[in-house]
Amino acid sequence: MSDSPIAPPFFIAKVGDDGTQVDAWPDQPLLVSLEQGGVDWPSSCRNGTCRTCIGFLRKGSVRYDIEWPGLAPEEKVEGWVLPCCAYPLEDLELETSAI
Repeated sequence: MSDSPIAPPFFIAKVGDDGTQVDAWPDQPLLVSLEQGGVDWPSSCRNGTCRTCIGFLRKGSVRYDIEWPGLAPEEKVEGWVLPCCAYPLEDLELETSAI
């Protein structure tokens, strides 16, 4: 028996301040999880270039599978994310740039 904690199969992404939350799967982009959960999140290119889906990560962290996801290093540090190519690493709190 291992003492290592078992990672949950999915994380929770809370969106906005109205209590909306969805399952955020670590093996798919956050945008896909948001859409599967019924959240109408703005999007266009789905490859990290157009920035239509940009959001602000109030809590949690994500990873990117691409080297340049359309965000400046300063934006990443501030908490901006591109859900179309961001994968959750833990539970998240997210808001659209329009909120």
